[in-house]
Amino acid sequence: MFGYVTVDRSELKGREMDRYRTYYCGICRDLKDSCGEAARMTLTYDMTFLALLLNALYEGPDGTSEAKCILRPAHPVRVIRNQYTRYAADMNILLVYHNLEDDWIDDRSLPSLAASRAIRRAYLKTAAAYPRQTRAIRRYLKALHETEEKNDASLEAAAKETGVMMAEIYHYCDDGWTDLMKETGFYIGKFIYLMDAWDDLEKDRKNHDYNPFSGIAGEPDFENRAAQLLTMQASAATRAFEQLPILRDVDILRNILYSGIWVRYRTKREKAEEKAGKKPEENTGKKPEVYTGKKPESRETGRT
Repeated sequence: MFGYVTVDRSELKGREMDRYRTYYCGICRDLKDSCGEAARMTLTYDMTFLALLLNALYEGPDGTSEAKCILRPAHPVRVIRNQYTRYAADMNILLVYHNLEDDWIDDRSLPSLAASRAIRRAYLKTAAAYPRQTRAIRRYLKALHETEEKNDASLEAAAKETGVMMAEIYHYCDDGWTDLMKETGFYIGKFIYLMDAWDDLEKDRKNHDYNPFSGIAGEPDFENRAAQLLTMQASAATRAFEQLPILRDVDILRNILYSGIWVRYRTKREKAEEKAGKKPEENTGKKPEVYTGKKPESRETGRT
């Protein structure tokens, strides 16, 4: 389900893309140190965004160092590693472990079972360090199963549960920014769930699996309704984000929130329209607003 909160590479400058990679590679190294080489393959872009956001908000140590990369052994890579990349790596482990366990329970997936066992020791250590976040993930999976078993047609039900869980992940500490961080995480969580449901709709209908969009998928205005619903969640997340006093890496963060989270949506819509022989429409809700890289007029960046 995760992987939607990523950058729009076409809108990033070269140095910004390099900067983004230093965070991604830093979390990758943190995962290796805590769980071994195999865990590095579980890293999601969603947690890279979280590390960027936390480091920008709390102005964490910003220096880079060099590290070896298994994918590019001939050349060292630049990485940023601090308490925020470690937190993102830890949350990645919690989410991935429970997702693997869920796959085993639902589908009796032997690869998922084997993978969960491989990271179980690291998971138990991480879960003990973050009991609140671990409880939130467990509650979420239980609520999600109940929603699916009831075949709840509400678009809000399962999306809200995902939002509540992500709000706890974004709740890094208790301070003046807690509510805004939780609000950002809540709406990003809802967006992720609904985007994944929209993305998997055809497959779920074919396999007769639960999907909250199934009830309205046959309606003439379905795509517009889906786009509007997704835009509402993305807009609410960006509104909360824009109230945070962030200056560092703000263009990268805005690239993700205003454009990157829509990359897979735009690509799929364009392919579908091309297959149908239609000219891609403009202003169909593919983005909540056009990303320009400029600071919004209403932005308040002063710390209090």
